[in-house]
Amino acid sequence: MDATTLGGNPVVPTAHVPRPGWSVGVDIGGTKVLAVLLDPDGRVARTHRATTARGPDGLVEAVTTSVHALVDAHGVPVDALVGTGIGVPGVVDPVTGTVEHAVNVGVTHPFPLAAAAAAALGAGARVRVENDLNVAVLGAAHTVAPRSTRDLAFLALGTGVAAGLLLDGTLRRGSHRAAGEVGHLTLVPDGLPCKCGQRGCVEQYASGSALDAAWPSPDGRPAPLALFEAADAGDARAVAVRDRFLWAVAGAVRILVLTCDVDHVVIGGGVSGLGEPLLAGVRAQLAREAAASPFLASLALAERVHLAPRDVPVGAVGAALAGREESV
Repeated sequence: MDATTLGGNPVVPTAHVPRPGWSVGVDIGGTKVLAVLLDPDGRVARTHRATTARGPDGLVEAVTTSVHALVDAHGVPVDALVGTGIGVPGVVDPVTGTVEHAVNVGVTHPFPLAAAAAAALGAGARVRVENDLNVAVLGAAHTVAPRSTRDLAFLALGTGVAAGLLLDGTLRRGSHRAAGEVGHLTLVPDGLPCKCGQRGCVEQYASGSALDAAWPSPDGRPAPLALFEAADAGDARAVAVRDRFLWAVAGAVRILVLTCDVDHVVIGGGVSGLGEPLLAGVRAQLAREAAASPFLASLALAERVHLAPRDVPVGAVGAALAGREESV
């Protein structure tokens, strides 16, 4: 059983029942902070966006500034919040609220973010911290899939590739908090070298950085957009690069379904900005593979894939849900 944080101190809840009321979720990324105010019914009442200030002090400031901006604008007192949730990249201990190895946001040593943020927000503040992929999968389950869904994966395609897992309604973090690191599974034996020290990792074929390397944008636009436009225009090399990318993303989806049998795989992250062409391409690849395999056909993989909504910050929504204990 996981603990929440009350005034920065770990407290084990007696039951995993969401507390009704207002909550704030703050999703902290390497360059931007997205925050939402959720009403008691779990609907987004207001959003806030800011630039990330790196380092421990910057994270605390991002949380407090976001919380006050949201509640002040909506007329909700800070002490009326049932909880504040924070999603942050790095290794997170959800029991103590400590963050470490969050180099993208300037945290290189263990930092008690939950306690520091709770102290800054004031007496009685409840703060819970989760890994950014964990809050994303909570937000995806809340906004994309039916509320009855208990098995879902959020596949983030960004600089790297990784997944957040919700299994039987429970976040699956793993015994070493490495669950969902599908980006470092070998996809191509003796393939491209990966910074993790292996070769042929999924990340080297299905990430935004992989597309940056394979198809550098000629005009400053995102490489995925430039690649797909060139492929649509009939550039043979662009078609080859695009198809290899779609094959790799489909491979990540297949891995998640075959290992966890999730009902839905929701694709998010920066590359998901491609929108419908990405979804259609991945589904078409999965359909081709199913046509050659009765076993894969029986699993209906293509029907399980969805895109994260572009107009909903699922990470911030999931953080707000975690803040009100809508996760275990």
